[in-house]
Amino acid sequence: MIAKPDWLRVKAPQRERVSNVKTILRDLELNTVCEEASCPNIGECFNVGTATFLIMGPACTRACPYCDIDFEKKPKALDPSEPLRLAEAVRRLQLNHVVITSVNRDDLPDGGASQFVRCIEEIRHISPQTTIEVLIPDLCGNWEALAKILKAEPEVLNHNTETIPRLYRKIRPQGNYERSLQLLRCTRELAPWIYTKSGIMVGLGETDGEVKAVMQDLRAVECDILTIGQYLQPSPKHLKVKEFITPAQFNAWRELGESLGFIQVVSTPLTRSSYHAEEIKKIMELYPRDKSASISV
Repeated sequence: MIAKPDWLRVKAPQRERVSNVKTILRDLELNTVCEEASCPNIGECFNVGTATFLIMGPACTRACPYCDIDFEKKPKALDPSEPLRLAEAVRRLQLNHVVITSVNRDDLPDGGASQFVRCIEEIRHISPQTTIEVLIPDLCGNWEALAKILKAEPEVLNHNTETIPRLYRKIRPQGNYERSLQLLRCTRELAPWIYTKSGIMVGLGETDGEVKAVMQDLRAVECDILTIGQYLQPSPKHLKVKEFITPAQFNAWRELGESLGFIQVVSTPLTRSSYHAEEIKKIMELYPRDKSASISV
């Protein structure tokens, strides 16, 4: 096993603040990707009173060998009270920006799109000043389901490409690289005012040239925001880390991404797809979008 370098060490969280957030989450019976996916930034995010909510879970219908979220062949039926409980958590935590993600629900005809819509609607009702980012699965290529989510008008539509095409069969066996790019392309075509975002993890055997190619592919579909972070092995049963990428290389990728035209590139060893997601407020001020230009969905 490769030794973890010093730059991947994180500070211990303030227990009181973390405990307060966890109390609210447990009280409302909500899941977060921070906990379910063993995110290394859980302390930092909980300390500032933010979380990425994981809906329709915690069980996932896919078994990606890099991911620490539970896998079950027969996930539970959707909980109609979940959207309201999530909105209440946003109110209690006084969130300016919220990220909503989900497990894959390939068992549902729309992949769970309707549950995303209900969550957005409830948050709009109870906390209208909160901006919303949805980090969605590929919906098995169901673009009508995607249109449902876009019609609910989240500020950000995030879908991770996760890795390079050559490693998809190994890392994301039930995913499809071209399908992920098409999802982002469709979002831009259907609702051009929505900011699109994607992320990749590195350290699994990709080359610098392959990372650059993915970045170019994402810009070709007009993806706005990119996150790049180091893959960390959640447990011995998951894929092993091939390489720990240096902070200098992450900085080089950030500079490359900016030169390619991304309006924001977050590229550090500890970056995750929703890390510092609240900075969308600044992006919206610097790069405003005209909603009247959006295509009816």
